[in-house]
Amino acid sequence: MSSTPLEIRPVSAANHAAWLPLWQGYQQFYKTAIAEETSAVTWQRFLDPAEPMHAALAWREGRAVGLVHWIFHRSCWTVGDYCYLQDLYVAEGLRGEGVGRQLIEHVYAQARAAGASRVHWLTHETNTDAMQVYDRIADRSGFIQYRKLL
Repeated sequence: MSSTPLEIRPVSAANHAAWLPLWQGYQQFYKTAIAEETSAVTWQRFLDPAEPMHAALAWREGRAVGLVHWIFHRSCWTVGDYCYLQDLYVAEGLRGEGVGRQLIEHVYAQARAAGASRVHWLTHETNTDAMQVYDRIADRSGFIQYRKLL
C-alpha cells in the first residue's frame, strides 16, 4: 500500500486527457465499447453545472489513478434524491490500496451534501474483488436487475 496521499477532485475541462484513459480502461474491464460520440457528450455533461451527472478523479503524485461518476435522480419513495454511483474504476496496479473505497466515500459525502437519501450502484456478479470492498462499506439490497435494451 502506498503511503503517498490520495487527492480526490471534481473533474475540470483541463482533465479530459487524464480522464479518458481511465474511462477506456473501465470499458475494457467490462468488455464493452462506448461510442466516442457518447463519451464526448458524457464528458460535456460532467462539466455542465445544470446536469445531474458528476465525475471526480483520484490523483496520486500528479497522476490520475481512479475515476468515479455519479448521477442524482428523483425517487417516488423519498423526498430527497437518490444518488446512483454509475462508474467506478481504479487503474491496474493500484487496486487493493483503498482508492476505490475513497472514491465511494467521496460520493457518499457529495450525496449527503446534496441532501440525497441514499447512494446505490450495481456491479457484475463476477466482480468478486470489488464486492469484498462493497460488502464492507454498503448493504446488499437483495434486488436483481432486469433490463430491456431499446
